[in-house]
Amino acid sequence: MPSNKHKNRGNKINDDTMMPPNKQNTPSQDYEDDEIEEMQDTDFKKFMIRTSRSFQKQILELQKSLLNRIENLPRENEILRKNQNEMQKLVEQESVIVKRNQNEMKSSIDQMTNTLESLKNRVIETEERISDLEDRAQENIQSNQRKEEEIRNLKSIVGNLQDTIKNTNIRVLGVPEGMEREKGLEGLFSEILAENFPGLEKDRDILVQEAHRTPNKHDQKRSSPRHVVIKLITVKHKEKILKCAREKRQITLRGSPIRLTAEFPSEILQARREWQDIAQVLREKNCQPRILYPAKLSFVNAGEIKTFHSKQKLKEFAATRPALQKILKDVLHSETQKHGHQYERR
Repeated sequence: MPSNKHKNRGNKINDDTMMPPNKQNTPSQDYEDDEIEEMQDTDFKKFMIRTSRSFQKQILELQKSLLNRIENLPRENEILRKNQNEMQKLVEQESVIVKRNQNEMKSSIDQMTNTLESLKNRVIETEERISDLEDRAQENIQSNQRKEEEIRNLKSIVGNLQDTIKNTNIRVLGVPEGMEREKGLEGLFSEILAENFPGLEKDRDILVQEAHRTPNKHDQKRSSPRHVVIKLITVKHKEKILKCAREKRQITLRGSPIRLTAEFPSEILQARREWQDIAQVLREKNCQPRILYPAKLSFVNAGEIKTFHSKQKLKEFAATRPALQKILKDVLHSETQKHGHQYERR
């Protein structure tokens, strides 16, 4: 039994010698104290030698490893130093870049601030200019309104003056040009009164204040003679002469037919002009239209003479006469539109 035990122990020792140094177990690991005591001196010596060699080998490897590490330390330190220097350079470069970017951003912000301030000042100036222009425009509008009001007042004054001047005027139509060379226009008017109204010719109160042709210059291309304007002293005499002319109807001068009409105020003239289109349509339909004094329309309808003072009355009458309504439909409709546009402009 002891021999087998020693044999097994020898095999175990041989196995230990075959293992690598780092894999070999220390004697304290392989053998217990009681086992070591049982060993023979020779085996123990071999064991100790083997253990010592193992320790030496491990120590040598450790020493070699330490030496290698010691040798590599300067290089590693150099690498670390280089890396540290490179990192420091990179940090410095980044710091410079960051600082430069900060300066650029600050400069850009300052420029933007200045630009915004300048724009703000321009906006304020523009608003002030716009406000001034609006004030001026309002002043101009008010000034124009005052001027328009003054113009309307002046037109009204001028119209009133013209109406006052024309209030005593009589127009004589159809007197040939040059006939006044012998007696003058006042003499011709006296001749008209004597030829047509013998009773008025003896009335010494009928006095002519002024007589002239209108327009002042004679147009050679004009086929009809210019009108003769007779300005009397009083309106009473004018109305008296026109009344006699309406009663006599046919007025002549040296046998030639002429016409006597009043010099109407502007409102009456406008009212008479507004009948012209309707009178033209009725004339084309043989309705014998006439514009009576001062601004009435007269025409023949169904064998009767109808007289109207306003277009509204004419519309109401035409609504009861389909044939007349058909004749006047277009002209009355256009008149309604025209008055509507004038109302909108006002």
